[in-house]
Amino acid sequence: MCGMGDTYEETPRVELTPEASLLLRRLREAHGPLMFHQSGGCCDGSAPMCYPAGEFRTGASDILLGELAVDGVEEPVEFWMSRSQYEAWRHTRLIVDVVPGRGSGFSLEAPEGVRFLIRSRVVDV
Repeated sequence: MCGMGDTYEETPRVELTPEASLLLRRLREAHGPLMFHQSGGCCDGSAPMCYPAGEFRTGASDILLGELAVDGVEEPVEFWMSRSQYEAWRHTRLIVDVVPGRGSGFSLEAPEGVRFLIRSRVVDV
């Protein structure tokens, strides 16, 4: 799945809450195709950054965890994570949610008065 020789069972899965999907549809209308990158935070409550697709340069230190299907959005939203974060989250299902508050000024949802937030659940290994 991620092309790194890991088995499917070891690959974290990423999903969206309905609130996250709704916000992504609005952001897609305003900004075009989107992507996420998770570079920091090792536990519930960390915030993935949402960018226009391709604006954040990924490289050898990043892993593509998944391509998220969002109803009403033509193309998938790629979810990238730094390799160091992947090691901490590799046996976890990540759930992208939205909560009130101010996220990073660089993440597209910041002006909306909300921020994306990671919730997690350990998966069987």
